Amino acid sequence: MKKILLILSAGILMLSSCCKTVPASVPACIKDGKIVLETPDRAPGQQSALALACEPIDVVKVAFVGIGGRGTGAVERYTHIDGVEIVALCDERAERVEDCQSILSEAGLPAAKGYVGAEAFKEMCENEDIDLVYIATDWLDHVRIALCAMENGHHAAIEVPSAMTVKDCWDLVDACERTRRHCTILENCCYDFFEMSTLNMAQQGLFGEVYHVEGAYIHYLAEDWDHSEVWRLDYNMANRGDNYPTHGLGPICQVMNIHRGDKMDYLVAMDTPSYNGRKAAKQLRGKDECLDGDHTISLIQTAKDHLIEVQHNVYCPRPYSRMHQLFGDGGYAGKYPIEQISVKSMHGHEALSEEEMNDLLQQYKPDFVKEIEEKARQVGGHGGMDYIMDYRLIYCLHNGLPLDEDVYDCAEWSAVQELSRISLENGSMPVEFPDFTRGEWNRIQGFSYAFAK
Repeated sequence: MKKILLILSAGILMLSSCCKTVPASVPACIKDGKIVLETPDRAPGQQSALALACEPIDVVKVAFVGIGGRGTGAVERYTHIDGVEIVALCDERAERVEDCQSILSEAGLPAAKGYVGAEAFKEMCENEDIDLVYIATDWLDHVRIALCAMENGHHAAIEVPSAMTVKDCWDLVDACERTRRHCTILENCCYDFFEMSTLNMAQQGLFGEVYHVEGAYIHYLAEDWDHSEVWRLDYNMANRGDNYPTHGLGPICQVMNIHRGDKMDYLVAMDTPSYNGRKAAKQLRGKDECLDGDHTISLIQTAKDHLIEVQHNVYCPRPYSRMHQLFGDGGYAGKYPIEQISVKSMHGHEALSEEEMNDLLQQYKPDFVKEIEEKARQVGGHGGMDYIMDYRLIYCLHNGLPLDEDVYDCAEWSAVQELSRISLENGSMPVEFPDFTRGEWNRIQGFSYAFAK
């Protein structure tokens, strides 16, 4: 009888540890109090893309797909970068291709080959005379275009967020590892001046051990729901969670050396009801429901027991904020609502004066930024950070160097969307964060920019 009871108890324990499947884009179940998503095996012959370096390219031939507002700005910026040839322009609308041809003409550059239509990128990617495909379409088309680019031998650069499901994140990782073509995320906020200087401060130990960071995307978009952001409202109405995590998350992940000595271990998410989102759905779509809460918070514990907080709110009429808060045992830096830095060894917990802070920001500004800052501010793109992002991508391709943001960044930062949804739909249960490096997150120690010798 005791033997039977022991067998029954063991069976009940096994069922309780992993008995309930959870809806997700990849197989998932509850195990030991966490939701665990299945990690696909690396295919035979497929290799890690950590520190992936490809052959140098003298003149980078660039094709742009999706040339609306964000894409048109990218085309204009690329006319100011040396060693670049814009060879293809692709969009669903012919007038957008024509507008970008005018940009090339005004810059004294030859016309690019035009491709028009929802599936025209496929024909474009068959063109062997392309090195880089720059993707600035709506979110839902990012992955299929990037996969097409890599499978045809081209590097892929994807606007944010690069993917909307964990499965899509794995597809990007596997394609990059298999084809040995770069797949990067175009996260411009990693190149804002305050973020780059404070990243360098953190890497140099000025803040001591940075154990907690906060990032966000808080941007009132209601005025755009009925014209330029129509697709975003539609997505938010149908999808709960942090639907736009990477602007706040990318810079703080670099500070935390994610997959460069630490990794995101698990995520817990909470949200508010939908107030303004539901009002917009009713007013503009005649719908009574918006699944996305007005404010979403995701807490992420790392393998080193450090803490990442990321927030999303595009509904509240409040000033723009990416938060960007760094907390260390030796200091603090924060950008919103005001820029502040405190360093324990200088003034204890008191904020530095504006003059002291500006001197420190200049002192820790990376040398390459000092060299191109004036041009970056002239060319523009969110104050110059877009240009610096483009400059670094082309610099690395020119010199055959690893990119600042690799495919694992692309996957990790984008995966928060589905992981937050899964947590929310299961009572804020912890969700184990996929290790897209498949166990190699500790092989590289510390984030760094690559430079030619």
